[in-house]
Amino acid sequence: MPEFDFNEVHSTLVAASPERALAAAREVTARELPLMRALMGLRTLPARVLGLVQRRDDPPKVAAGPVIGGMIRNGFLVLADRDDELVVGVAGRFWALNSGIARVGAEEFDGFNTPGHAKAVMDFHAERAPGGCLLSTETRIKATDQAARRSFGRYWRVVHPGSALIRRGWLRAVKRRAEGG
Repeated sequence: MPEFDFNEVHSTLVAASPERALAAAREVTARELPLMRALMGLRTLPARVLGLVQRRDDPPKVAAGPVIGGMIRNGFLVLADRDDELVVGVAGRFWALNSGIARVGAEEFDGFNTPGHAKAVMDFHAERAPGGCLLSTETRIKATDQAARRSFGRYWRVVHPGSALIRRGWLRAVKRRAEGG
């Protein structure tokens, strides 16, 4: 997504090949990201209390599987999956209590422009560096219209610090896995 309204980028050096680092990024489980589990639980609490969403999996199953797999089960699309990069995307109304995930296919994602929505893309990118690789993650968000941009902007001011902590924690978990720790 070359044009975006909001983004964040984080990176770390990993003493492993780019292929191993990306494999580890695909393998990380929610159990390895306790802060993510806590923040996502907090994020979904109002919708669950109001009965707007239900848990699809029991907590042990969610915590045991790869986070990427859970994201895909919940509406994310794999947009690219190569040796040096993994890109997933989702469209929705992220600021709404139930996130308003729009079910679109990967081939439709690029052109998705339904008013009142936003598209989000998250990637992991690995490139060779002395002693291993530089692994980075970037999240980009593009609103479909001005009203969605304002709504997402308010939401982003609240969730961005937690999002950044989750991304950094994910990179630490990948580093541990890829380096065999």
